[in-house]
Amino acid sequence: MEKILILGAAGQVGIDLTEKLVEIFGPENVIASDIKIPENPKCKFLQLDALDKKAIKEVITKEKITTVYHLVAMLSATGEKNPLLAWKLNMDTLFTILEFAKEGHIKKIFWPSSIAVFGPTTPKINTPQSTIIEPTTIYGISKYAGELLCQWYYQKHNIDVRSVRYPGLISWKAEPGGGTTDYAVEIFYEALKNKSYTCFLKEDTRLPMMYMDDAIEATIQLMSADAETIKTRTSYNVSAFDFTPSELAALIKKHIPDFQIHYLPDFRQNIADSWPHSIDDTQARQDWNWKPRFTLENMVSEMLSKLSIKLKV
Repeated sequence: MEKILILGAAGQVGIDLTEKLVEIFGPENVIASDIKIPENPKCKFLQLDALDKKAIKEVITKEKITTVYHLVAMLSATGEKNPLLAWKLNMDTLFTILEFAKEGHIKKIFWPSSIAVFGPTTPKINTPQSTIIEPTTIYGISKYAGELLCQWYYQKHNIDVRSVRYPGLISWKAEPGGGTTDYAVEIFYEALKNKSYTCFLKEDTRLPMMYMDDAIEATIQLMSADAETIKTRTSYNVSAFDFTPSELAALIKKHIPDFQIHYLPDFRQNIADSWPHSIDDTQARQDWNWKPRFTLENMVSEMLSKLSIKLKV
């Protein structure tokens, strides 16, 4: 049986992933950690600073951890405001976990990359698995460096580290976390609470997105696959659907007829403009049978339904 440590468990992906891993492996085999403590943790929770190598190593050895899900990162918009800390947090923590694996303390690692690795020179429509990668944000640069680092540790030291490039992720459980695609989460909160939303991107900004349930399913599928089926050791493209703010607003308006959207683009527009419009994830579908379950329409209905209960509106 695997013994799992989740770093960054209180973040957007971490909350949902922790619940799923506890469901699969049991609470006795999952340890969640973060620098902040969430409400009602589903398993043993440790307050850990991912930059504290000594503390993390103590947990890994004491708890006999076999698998680490390393979700710690400073996201795109926040990272542009504090580039030195973003680089340190995103890269130093990854080096730490990869070195622990090299020393034999860990057998398997999951580390997420992002569509932020792509830049303005990347083909924007159906962005291929292997293509021009010239990111323009500290977040994207660190993620691409991380991809190459993971591949290097696999090639040189046979470290079983696996990764997907998450598109924009949409979840009702976690608050927005400082990403450029977070408008697609904020808009649901504001639609339900205020019937109005001012978007920080232009109305026709098309970006690839995914409902969190599918992102978690992709993660679990990848980590469950036989090692010999994993052909890509940088990071796999995964995708579900793509849309613009105006298209999303129109779908929300079908449920909330008096909802209004306004547009006031800020510095995040330049980041979004450098990213793909849609993603080709053929490689993931071929190698480990990836396939999303949620359509855009399903996602909108689910978000409004779940958030209505959460917000009591």
